[in-house]
This record gives sequence, C-alpha cells and structure tokens, in this order.
Amino acid sequence: MEFDDLSARGLVLLGCGKMGSALLEGWLKQGLPAGAVWVLDPHPSDWLRARAAEGLHLNEDLPAAPALVLLAVKPQLMDEALPQVAGFADGQTLFVSIAAGKTLGYFAAHLGAGAPVVRSIPNTPAAVGRGITALIGNDTVDEAGLALAETLLSAVGQTVRLDDEAQMDAVTAVSGSGPAYVFHLIETLAKAGEAAGLPPEMAMKLARATVAGAGQLAEEAAEDPAQLRINVTSPGGTTAAALAVLMDPETGFPPLLEKAVAAATARGKELGA
Repeated sequence: MEFDDLSARGLVLLGCGKMGSALLEGWLKQGLPAGAVWVLDPHPSDWLRARAAEGLHLNEDLPAAPALVLLAVKPQLMDEALPQVAGFADGQTLFVSIAAGKTLGYFAAHLGAGAPVVRSIPNTPAAVGRGITALIGNDTVDEAGLALAETLLSAVGQTVRLDDEAQMDAVTAVSGSGPAYVFHLIETLAKAGEAAGLPPEMAMKLARATVAGAGQLAEEAAEDPAQLRINVTSPGGTTAAALAVLMDPETGFPPLLEKAVAAATARGKELGA
C-alpha cells in the first residue's frame, strides 16, 4: 500500500477504540510509519500506548495540514470531539467517518460544505481482517479521495461503494448488525444440538466451526449460496427435512430475516433523523 502523502502530511485518528485500532494495526502492518500517525483519545489502550513508544503521536499537538482525519469516536461523543479537528475543514484534508448514524448532512453542518467527507460503515469482523465496509462520499470528494478511503478501509476486509446515502441504513441492517444475527444463529444451533442430545461444549464447537466454515465456503466457492445449499441437500434426506422447516414461507428464515432487517433499517432511519 502506498502511503507517501499520508507519511508526508500525517494521518489523524479522532478516537481509537476497537475499530480504529483494528484499522490502525492494519495500516502499520502494511507499512505506514508510526510517526505519521496522530491519535486523540482520552482513554488510550495499552496497545495504543505501546505504539506511542514506537513513535506514534498520542494526544500531542496535531500536524498543520494532515492528509486525512479518521473520525472514529462513538456517535454520541461526536459533537463534543469534532471541534478538535474542525480547523482542518478547508478542503485540503479528507475526513473519513466510521461513526454509525452520522450523516453527510451532519458533517456538512459541523465542518462546512467545503470539507470532503467519506461516510463509512465497517462491521466487527474487521477486528480479524474479515470485515466489509460500505462507503459514500459527499459532493466535495473526488475519485482520488474515494480511492484513498477505499484503500485504507480495505486494510480490514472488503469494501463496497454506495450509489446513494439512503442505502446506508439498509447496509447497516445487513452487514453492520448482521454479525449479531450470525452469532445468535451459532447460539441457537448449539442449543438445538444440546436438545438433540449433545454435550454443551461439543454442540458449541460444532456450531461455531460449521457456521465459520460455511461462511468461508460461501465466499470462496464459484457457486452462489443457493447452489451450495442444493449441493448438500439430498432429496428426502436429513438436510431436506431441516430445510423444510427453515425455508417455510410463513414461519421460516425468509420472512423472519426480512422482518429483522426491516426493523434494523427503520431504527437506523430514526437514529439518523
């Protein structure tokens, strides 16, 4: 990854919790010098303090004109924290937000319409380099700015560009909140295994490995998930018996997940209003 401009001008992280740290760790591994990074965080982790010992600037005076500011504080703290970097909103510094619910309109109101801002939504598998992040820029962001944001966010997984900011609530409902749905699937699959007679530890081990393995297969296989499902479903067999329940059009996964994603999307719209 090329970091020439970032190395020369500096990169600022406003907040560096789990997601900010995951991104920063990815950038450092890919060659970003620790001395090119400034972090503002009132409660730095031990990991972050260790990076400061390697040259990272922790809670120090900021560079004059950083190439990029990553807005990584919790959404409820953004109003209080944003003034620390608002002085860079002169059009020369790219802002990238990973704060859920904070719209491009919000940043225009707080930074001015001339500030190039990319809004993005990473998800928690970013912590293990398997995230997926949706992003969209405001009218001030050019292709180079979008490409830079995409490159940096790809340090923790895949990226997708949105056509319209209105899609962000649905993205949040699918990939942002989606890991929780999968974790719940693992929980319930393990409990169902227990109910069928398996010891709890064995049921959980089977459920975890099955969901993780199926997810990786779905990503890497040439076939789409529907075909993969068909491949493991023998007519009249055990999988077919289970899928008859799970695919029921009234009570199965299809209507249940549609309702769940719709509920999350609606809540996202309420929070962003």
